[in-house]
Amino acid sequence: MLLAFDIGNSDITAGLWKDHEWKHVWRIASRPDLPELYYGVKIRDYFLETGNGVDQVRTIVLSSVVPAMTEKIKSVSRTLFDKEPVVMGPKVYELIPMEILNPFEIGSDLVANAAAAYFKYQRNCIVVDFGTALTFTTVSGEGAILGVSIAPGLKTAIRSLSQNTAKLFDVPLEMPSSALGKNTITAIQSGILYGYEGLVTNMVSKIRNELNSDCLVIATGGLASVITPLASFFNSIEPHLTLDGLRIIGELIDKKS
Repeated sequence: MLLAFDIGNSDITAGLWKDHEWKHVWRIASRPDLPELYYGVKIRDYFLETGNGVDQVRTIVLSSVVPAMTEKIKSVSRTLFDKEPVVMGPKVYELIPMEILNPFEIGSDLVANAAAAYFKYQRNCIVVDFGTALTFTTVSGEGAILGVSIAPGLKTAIRSLSQNTAKLFDVPLEMPSSALGKNTITAIQSGILYGYEGLVTNMVSKIRNELNSDCLVIATGGLASVITPLASFFNSIEPHLTLDGLRIIGELIDKKS
């Protein structure tokens, strides 16, 4: 079995790969203020609940954009699984047959997204990741990461409105029936969700024009399906794309060791 951790600013996504599929995917709040023991107990309980033995895990791959969480999960991996995890970073990138843009700067989750897209499709791809940030990672059919664009994520945008405007508040991320908001909730939903629909299509159009090439557009992230009009715009919606990239990289490194 392979265990992958994608540590983001809001959540840790943990995936257990077994028998050629993600048997279990769990989400845990990404809270640097919580002790290592909390995460160890959480992960151990997930394994107990699903009837999987911790001793069956052969490889652990870890991507993190939260440095304060990295050491906690590394320590949990050593204690619970008696394994040293593969931690995404420049030294690991040297072992991947890809050209990584700014390896000391680029987010490891973006590298995982690019790796998954490249190894799955072997074509120019734009990965649109709907997370805390909305990211566009473009990878060529030859495996070179060509560029990244970053905007605030959907929840981040709504939270910014509610925190900085006295009379506005958090609203559910649901597509309104009209672009013409009739009350505070539908007004925010319209502005954010229809606005981000245009943001996504415009960014993809700009990237395609700059490359003078068609690109597959792959959506991932927990909110990838929220903007329903984009469903037909994407070539594929793959919620576990980041985990797939971590798995592919882990398997590549296993073969080299």
